[in-house]
Amino acid sequence: MSPPWIALGALVLEAVVGYPAAVQRFIPHPVTWAGRAIAVLEVSWNNTKIAEDRRKLRGIVALILLALAAGLLGALLENLFAPGLFDAIAVIAFATLGLAQRSLHDHVAAVAAPLEKGNLEGARVAVARIVGRDTGQLDADGLAAAALESLADSFNDGVVAPVFWLLIGGLPGLFIYKVINTADSMIGHMEPRWRAFGWAAARTDDLMNLIPARIAGGLIALAGGGGWRVMFADAAKHASPNAGWPEAAMAGALGVSLGGPTVYDSVTHDRPVFGSGARPRPDDLRRGLQIYMRACLWLWGLPAVGGFLWLR
Repeated sequence: MSPPWIALGALVLEAVVGYPAAVQRFIPHPVTWAGRAIAVLEVSWNNTKIAEDRRKLRGIVALILLALAAGLLGALLENLFAPGLFDAIAVIAFATLGLAQRSLHDHVAAVAAPLEKGNLEGARVAVARIVGRDTGQLDADGLAAAALESLADSFNDGVVAPVFWLLIGGLPGLFIYKVINTADSMIGHMEPRWRAFGWAAARTDDLMNLIPARIAGGLIALAGGGGWRVMFADAAKHASPNAGWPEAAMAGALGVSLGGPTVYDSVTHDRPVFGSGARPRPDDLRRGLQIYMRACLWLWGLPAVGGFLWLR
């Protein structure tokens, strides 16, 4: 278990500096390293010509290997320095690699800016960086909805859940969560190619997000001054056991409706609708960002209080 002030320090540092572009030019973000490893294993082991049960077993083994590598790396970094102030600062710095507060805000703000100027093409380019759906035909309201849904869902995956697992398991817990979450986003799909090989990634990610997603939804409702009723009423509509909690909370906090039919790879997918308000307008995206920032501050308060109790 990691001391609460480590999580608080990581949250504050990552919010201030993120992953600097100057560093990014020379050292790609470590999550991309995990992505490359997952891609190599998928191409090498996910032979669609063999039986599904064998592909599922290969997917389980691949996930175990990835989690072990991530956990060992986290343990190595956590114990690399002698105990003391420098050790704590180093662990805080390494922990920021698993957080995405600043980048999430910046990516969503990059959608809001052109939307407010009526530049739909610029907003489509920006939103395509954070969602997997087809964006070419989205109007202003559709772009705002897509960005808000990504903001709410990623608040859990990129902020709350990493902090939760950092507190529970230190750097090993954080790194294991990040590699499993990355694997789920890459191979945890229901399409025939990935359904068997990615089964373990999808199910493990569901399990690891069960508690964090509900915390994320509660923080959004708290920060938005409402949304509890919609969250509890609509969260279970989502096909995922977790994604509906922050998305429904965001819909309720803003008084809008999110979800509904959307297009992936030119195929329309029916999705549940969260909330009963009108579709979000471009200005609702700015309101959503404000709620997100307040929710992050509420999240900071949890390890702050925990650190005070720890010291006592």
